[in-house]
Amino acid sequence: MGDVEGIPHQLLFDAVAKVISEDTINIVNKNDKIVISKDTFYTRYIKRVLDIIVSGTVLLLVLPINFILMILTYFDVGLPIIFKQVRIGKDGKLFNLVKFRNMTNEKNELGELLPPDQRVTKLGKFVRKTSLDELINFWSVFKGDMSIIGPRPLAIQYNSRYSERHKKRTAVKPGLECPRIHNTKYGNTWTGQFENDIYYVENVSFMLDLKMCFALISMVFNKKNSNMRGAANRGSFIGYNKDGSSINSRKVSRYYFDLAIKEINENLNI
Repeated sequence: MGDVEGIPHQLLFDAVAKVISEDTINIVNKNDKIVISKDTFYTRYIKRVLDIIVSGTVLLLVLPINFILMILTYFDVGLPIIFKQVRIGKDGKLFNLVKFRNMTNEKNELGELLPPDQRVTKLGKFVRKTSLDELINFWSVFKGDMSIIGPRPLAIQYNSRYSERHKKRTAVKPGLECPRIHNTKYGNTWTGQFENDIYYVENVSFMLDLKMCFALISMVFNKKNSNMRGAANRGSFIGYNKDGSSINSRKVSRYYFDLAIKEINENLNI
């Protein structure tokens, strides 16, 4: 759902997330299991050494590709070629994720940027589907903000929406990807992704990283997975139902929208 009664899109969904949290988060936290993150010699030292070796090698190998992407981006969307996104890192620490621009700055009648899926260019869709947009992220791995394998770094507004259990996904460094190698009852939803992240946090090891690296390679060359990734069709993470399943921005009930609009109007003394 887009703008409602002249209320800016971001303000509306922040308010919706707040009323959902007030209604469900205590129940979700009460029923969740405690997360115990794995702490070993591998997680403390070896994993970082491997990240430096792999990311440094990849950066050198893909330098010509990144140079070509830089030129194509310039002719596609102009300057600036690169933009920074603030993301949530290990232990909730914020860091800047660097990416090539692949969206226009088109706005709606309120002067707000249109949703991302309406602003992505043809080149942007191509580089997303082929995962070429991920290549520059190896720089974040080399710097130490990220790891090759780990929970994907998400938007900072999600931090206040997580359950206590899912906040533990930041107990490890975020990664380029955290491929699913086991099924959860939540399927391809935000909760399914978060539960997979928690599985990684509790079981991280060299063998698990190796398995996920092979799964990551398979994802890159799997057309179906690439198309799903490029479409970004799950909407934004908004909160939880009382059973712990996730609510996304495309499937919010009218009840929560009405509560959010009422609260916004009261705060604005309308």
